[in-house]
Amino acid sequence: MAKQMTEMLKGTLEGLILAVLAGRNAYGYEITAWLRDSGFSDIAEGTVYALLVRIEQRGLVDVEKVPSEKGPPRKVYSLNSQGRTYLDEFWATWNFLAERLEQLRTEGK
Repeated sequence: MAKQMTEMLKGTLEGLILAVLAGRNAYGYEITAWLRDSGFSDIAEGTVYALLVRIEQRGLVDVEKVPSEKGPPRKVYSLNSQGRTYLDEFWATWNFLAERLEQLRTEGK
């Protein structure tokens, strides 16, 4: 099941990251830790950082560099209006797919 879970997460992880940022501003490690604490224990930190770069390039977040006590400044991400619109579309798509999958699951019995 682990491989199947990984494949399914690939298509949804971007939306999950945006959902985290809808609740609060955060930097990469905080996002990874929150996802892991929420049960997504197999998510690699590098995967989250790669998606954050892509999300930033697409203009879905605003980024502020904040000084860090332990090295270079941290990039703190916040969801902007374009990101909120994208997240709303993600949830609408998710709901559509979840309803259809449930329909297929129950009709297939």
